[in-house]
Amino acid sequence: MRVLLVGAGGVGTAVTRIAARRPFLRHMVVADYDLSRAEAAVAALGDEAGGRFGAARLDASDREAVAALLERERCDVLLNATDPRFVLPLFEAALAAGTHYLDMAMSLSRPHPERPYEECGVKLGDAQFARAAEWQEAGRLALVGIGVEPGLSDVFARYAAEELFDSIEEIGVRDGANLTVEGYDFAPSFSIWTTIEECLNPPVVWEADRGWFTTPPFSEPEVFDFPEGIGPVECVNVEHEEVLLIPRWVDARRVTFKYGLGEEFIRTLKELRRVGLDRTEPVTLPDGTRVSPRDVVAASLPDPATLGDRMRGKTCAGTWVKGVKDGAPREVYLYHVVDNEWSMREYGSQAVVWQTAANPVVALELLATGVWAGSGVLGAEALDPRPFLDLLTEYGSPWGLREQ
Repeated sequence: MRVLLVGAGGVGTAVTRIAARRPFLRHMVVADYDLSRAEAAVAALGDEAGGRFGAARLDASDREAVAALLERERCDVLLNATDPRFVLPLFEAALAAGTHYLDMAMSLSRPHPERPYEECGVKLGDAQFARAAEWQEAGRLALVGIGVEPGLSDVFARYAAEELFDSIEEIGVRDGANLTVEGYDFAPSFSIWTTIEECLNPPVVWEADRGWFTTPPFSEPEVFDFPEGIGPVECVNVEHEEVLLIPRWVDARRVTFKYGLGEEFIRTLKELRRVGLDRTEPVTLPDGTRVSPRDVVAASLPDPATLGDRMRGKTCAGTWVKGVKDGAPREVYLYHVVDNEWSMREYGSQAVVWQTAANPVVALELLATGVWAGSGVLGAEALDPRPFLDLLTEYGSPWGLREQ
């Protein structure tokens, strides 16, 4: 398989380190707007690269340039490791070039103009699903939301529906961690641009008799007890792709996503919104310079990819499922925990970016070997979950199941 990886940030760099150890990969072009970042990601592989990796400069917003690079490098698939602003141009470039496409976050939403905390406006992924027929006709696959959340969490949902339950009342993705970063009062472990987007937008909930609807940010707080020593963490509703994906392929009466943010993190996000620093639209400074307030926030904080040496603790992604099996009530939590000490020692990548990056590499291997196949715009729920979970374990990072 020949892959164009767009984005050489923390997740993209982790992708190269994981993929370099797998024999399915014939060649990977690592492309970034900053050529030095792409070159650094390739150089860090050393002998492990085995001549299979190259670097290129690429503007992810330039559809024609992306399509041309895909064709020039004879790529089979484009793996998008950029932030969600670049989903559509990369998605469209892959279709134009006749290649498959994978991403870890879907096209952006827009709140309902009059009733943002009750009704959906443009939902996450709507722009991509609107093009599904074109992908189907082209015989190409756009596998959307195949990181850890969304991604592995969706695989867990399909696995639970197929093997653990006869009927499902609720599927709730629950994400929590006990990670700390030494030397910083506020240092997010993932892209602050994306975190602001998903945490301050109206969260989406699915109910079978109501469809998709929204609530205010940080609604429905609950304390969830995470495994492997992480312990109880307060989780709140956050906008996330799983709620838009799971109901398309898995029968459940309710689907939610709740994130363990913590009181201080929520307070900081609310303050950013209060003073307008969450905005993406450029503002004009006295000297005439135009800047996006959210980009300024992102540039002012440390790059999450560089924090691994200062991080301590574990991160957990998982899917809680409640339903009935053999006539009896059942609740389970399927989960994946990564210890930052392990991911730094084994791969030199901090836990959150490694956990995100591992899953698209697993998906690429399943596609390369023909175990997974399809066309159109699909989520992981549309494909067989067992091979994915088995291969993830083979990668040295097993998943777990806890009866609640």
